[in-house]
Amino acid sequence: QVQLVESGGGLVQAGGSLRLSCAASGSIFSIDAMGWYRQASGKQRELVAAITSGGSTKYADSVKGRFSISRDNAKNAVYLQMNSLKPEDTAVYYCNVNLVTWLNSRHDYWGQGTQVSVSS
Repeated sequence: QVQLVESGGGLVQAGGSLRLSCAASGSIFSIDAMGWYRQASGKQRELVAAITSGGSTKYADSVKGRFSISRDNAKNAVYLQMNSLKPEDTAVYYCNVNLVTWLNSRHDYWGQGTQVSVSS
């Protein structure tokens, strides 16, 4: 059993900042890629940023230079620092973790989602 707990969403004015956190717990042997996705109302879920176990990162073009993803392997946690937020960043943000359990099975897990709202 694995649980992902997200925190850090909220309402912020355009130009402001927020930091999202996601911590994984449970029957975890190792964690590979970790990432953040978002889904705006009426739109498909999209990748925002991802980070590998080695620290390589990738970002959606729309957030490059404004968002930064990081991870703390000791805490099984991933973070998303969001700066210079825009109204179009408004969405529910989900963390995603690809991991191997102690039963040697690989799974993708999703957080419960956290709302980020940016007012103009």
